[in-house]
Amino acid sequence: MAATIRVELPQHLRTLAHVGHELELEVDGPVTQRSVLDALEATYPMLCGAIRDHVTRQRRPFLRFFACQEDLTHESPDAPLPEEVVSGKEPFLIIGAIAGGRDSALARMDNGEILT
Repeated sequence: MAATIRVELPQHLRTLAHVGHELELEVDGPVTQRSVLDALEATYPMLCGAIRDHVTRQRRPFLRFFACQEDLTHESPDAPLPEEVVSGKEPFLIIGAIAGGRDSALARMDNGEILT
């Protein structure tokens, strides 16, 4: 039985796929990161290679996966996603990672010196 999964994409992937902030996908079988990404790439072939490497199928750097306020980025791609995602209550989020971290965000320039 297929599940209807909600997926939210970052702006650069929305632009590439010509879609809005959130989309719905039909996923057959177990709902995992792999099955969601497979369905996403099958429905929007222009995203092939943008989220996962063409050859290794590994997640591209600077993209992260979240669901139910949990970072799933480093979880097994075949681990089941939370029931809230499977039921359509919560979306599966693909987020563009922000480089720089906490220290970069706190640093500022003042009279030629970097202050933290």
